[in-house]
Amino acid sequence: MKNLLSTKQVARLLNINEKMVYTLVSDKGLPATKITGKWLFPQHLVEQWVETNTVNYPESNLEPLSYQGLLIITGSNDPLLDQTISYFNTLHNDHVAVFGNLGSMGGLRTLRQNLCHIASSHLLQDNQNDYNFDFAFRELDKMPAVVNFCRREQGLLIQKGNPKKITSVEDLAHKGLTIVNRSLATGTRLLLDNQLKKAGIKGEKINGYAHEVSRHLDVGLEILSGRADAGPCIRAVAGLLDLAFIPLRWERYDLMIAKDRFFNAGIQRFLGLLHEKDFRKIAEKLQGYDLSLSGKMVFPRESED
Repeated sequence: MKNLLSTKQVARLLNINEKMVYTLVSDKGLPATKITGKWLFPQHLVEQWVETNTVNYPESNLEPLSYQGLLIITGSNDPLLDQTISYFNTLHNDHVAVFGNLGSMGGLRTLRQNLCHIASSHLLQDNQNDYNFDFAFRELDKMPAVVNFCRREQGLLIQKGNPKKITSVEDLAHKGLTIVNRSLATGTRLLLDNQLKKAGIKGEKINGYAHEVSRHLDVGLEILSGRADAGPCIRAVAGLLDLAFIPLRWERYDLMIAKDRFFNAGIQRFLGLLHEKDFRKIAEKLQGYDLSLSGKMVFPRESED
């Protein structure tokens, strides 16, 4: 088991008083779990929470990542993206695309560090109407070019037949129900936490809230095995594993690219696939995708005052 910190240790780590630690748990989503009435804090999640909430990163001194036939994509994982990467690799003998599953925030971080060419992201902004731009503005030295990969349906994945009679996010707090979760670095976790906050439910009171997996498919496998009753996920996994699904919202899933490398050969070849019929044929075999914006540049929406 990874290192667990006490309230006093977290207060010392963050240089705050212990009462403020409890406030951060209830109001700011500081990761915590209560065992036999005592709060414990997984150190790696506390450190991840601090990084996720950090603004004004110092400007990177690293040289832009060159392109020599290896296309590096990092960020949020997605079954359609996985299949598109595989298709790209079958088309080109002189180009190889690889993916690092780091979550949306991890993708932005590696884009800032010049460790990838493309970052995939679906981070819902506070206004609940737009995605990714506010996070990119806080995380990156310069705003990237943003190209839509797809729109996809997010929701709750549940067991086939819905034996626990789950109908909404509010039901996740019921006794006798266990969920599986995604990590703090993911847009899926951000959406779930937003939904729980709207419902007035504290995540730490939900059984399984601290049990995190790295991929959408892993959420499905936990539920398929019976180890969990529900989890935040996309509809595509429900179709792949023949599970039930409760929709929450359609989201925009984007590719973020530093403008100084936008016209690299591998990046342009990969983006070009989004306009091909074969890409659409791949998506048609999966549930919960909308390609109406795929391959198009997207820009911040004007605020609606």
